[in-house]
Amino acid sequence: MTTDNRPLSPHLGIYRWQITMTMSIVHRATGIWLSLGTLVLIYWLIAAAAGPDAYTAAQALFGGWIGQILLWIWVFCLFFHLCNGIRHLFWDSGRGFAIRTFYVTGYTVWVIALLLTVTVIVLAYTLGGGA
Repeated sequence: MTTDNRPLSPHLGIYRWQITMTMSIVHRATGIWLSLGTLVLIYWLIAAAAGPDAYTAAQALFGGWIGQILLWIWVFCLFFHLCNGIRHLFWDSGRGFAIRTFYVTGYTVWVIALLLTVTVIVLAYTLGGGA
């Protein structure tokens, strides 16, 4: 067997950071966060079904400022994953592969996800008196 001086696979260090890379990484991370958030939601529902003591303990855990921050991160992840998933549906239909379209839709996903998250936060605190 001969050893050739073939080049190694490119490393991330030689690539210029792009929005498409960011979108892919964040899409995967939001999917993981949504999975973890679903487990927390299941715990909260089980605590609600288990009775007042268990529910009070769950509310104490999630009702504080840390719980609120985690909730709003979860809401942002939900909207980001949804918007980026819609973007992927367009790709599945063969649309949106121009470089300019990649960038425009990438930034649009960020803007819409942030606007929807802020809207939900404002509505939750205005109409519901808090989360």
